[in-house]
Amino acid sequence: MSLIAFIKNTKVQILTFLIFLMLLTRGDHLLTSVSLPDASFALFLIGGMLLKKPKWFISLFAFSVVIDLVTLSMNITYQIPINLGYLGLLVSYGIMWFFGSRIANTKSVLKFVAFSVLATLIAFLISTQTYNLLSGAFLDITIKQSIQTGWEYLPQSFIYTMSYLMAYWGIQSLFRRQFVSKKAAAL
Repeated sequence: MSLIAFIKNTKVQILTFLIFLMLLTRGDHLLTSVSLPDASFALFLIGGMLLKKPKWFISLFAFSVVIDLVTLSMNITYQIPINLGYLGLLVSYGIMWFFGSRIANTKSVLKFVAFSVLATLIAFLISTQTYNLLSGAFLDITIKQSIQTGWEYLPQSFIYTMSYLMAYWGIQSLFRRQFVSKKAAAL
């Protein structure tokens, strides 16, 4: 693909921007001194809203795995969960993408928030439980213990994800208003 074709392809630009944000917010991996909270759940929901098609989901998911593999190769002390429990991330990210694709055209902030909250809670539950129960990191853990462990991380993960999503909603709403205002003024 030529540079001109790349610049003209909006979907590729969106994917590139989502990948850039993922790199910035998976700072525990690559940018430890300027670590931003992980935005992966939010980025997959936004990706579902903007890109919709499965090929874009696969591309973004593959890139998230590459980030983890590169990080593991750079820092062997960091324990990246690339194991059977990692399958939960595939499902969780898929849920975020699916919910995003369902609210892609909404103009209702209430619908956006409701779908975002529901998707985030489901994705968190799946990713946490599959990691705790299938990764091998917690030997002999019971489902009850796994749920209790997961609840410890829910508030932080939920707040970060919802903060990113609300920032996205605000920014895209401003752009939409600005675009509509200029279009109306031209008439």
